[in-house]
Amino acid sequence: MHLTIAELSAYLFAGAILAGFLGSLTGLGGGVVIVPLLTLVFGVDLRYAIGTSLITVIATSSGAASAFVREGYSNIRIGMFLEIATTIGALVGAFLGGILSPDLIAIIFGLALTYSAYLSIRPRAEHAPLHTSDPIALRLKLPSEYPVHGTMVEYGVQKVLAGFGLMGVAGVLSGLLGIGSGAVKVLAMDQAMKLPFKVSTTTSNFMIGVTAAASAGVYLHRGYIDPVLAMPVVLGVLGGSLFGAKVLGKSNPRSLRIVFSIVILIMALEMIYNGATGRI
Repeated sequence: MHLTIAELSAYLFAGAILAGFLGSLTGLGGGVVIVPLLTLVFGVDLRYAIGTSLITVIATSSGAASAFVREGYSNIRIGMFLEIATTIGALVGAFLGGILSPDLIAIIFGLALTYSAYLSIRPRAEHAPLHTSDPIALRLKLPSEYPVHGTMVEYGVQKVLAGFGLMGVAGVLSGLLGIGSGAVKVLAMDQAMKLPFKVSTTTSNFMIGVTAAASAGVYLHRGYIDPVLAMPVVLGVLGGSLFGAKVLGKSNPRSLRIVFSIVILIMALEMIYNGATGRI
């Protein structure tokens, strides 16, 4: 089906609203929806889809992070410290993205989506905040507090070096696949560093924009960012991410997570199949 630029922009805008909403709500970033949407539905070249996705990830982070920082959920000091690892990783990933075949990247992307689907559907009980921290966390003044039912609750930070290493992996995946790698970021902060889940999710949203910006410059230099694709997607993702930020603070969106995980699992299988059969 042949689409005019106006029709294509309208479809992209609608899909981007959903991507931004889900990316903000889960801390995974809208790229997990945008890349398969552009590649599988609209037939966009994978590297152009990744370049566009990186721009939208920046918009997702900008939209959600402002609300989360204002409400006191995001830990800015932890986010900026861990960005050292993710930025270096993002540059490595962007370099690899220029030399690996699109089919191999599609397979890796599908595997990353599968893991994201698992993390989305897995029960995420908010564990009790720890009040002890490891020596590195204390030296860097990483422990902080976050709001719980109108009351500020203090929490400690554990295993800083483990979290730092996982953030490097997240950066490589972001630069290579054009996603925010929020799944790995949330895993590092929630499971390794033992931060409260809402702090992990919101700090991930704060971080993914900086990570994406590091690798987006490489894709821009190579000519893989198309304004015709990027503009409607960025606008849609920004609106969706702001709405998702409001929903996250007021509800426990379990049913949306289940739907989200099913959708991205289907996309993952399709990406793996197309990559394995050389259709990308």
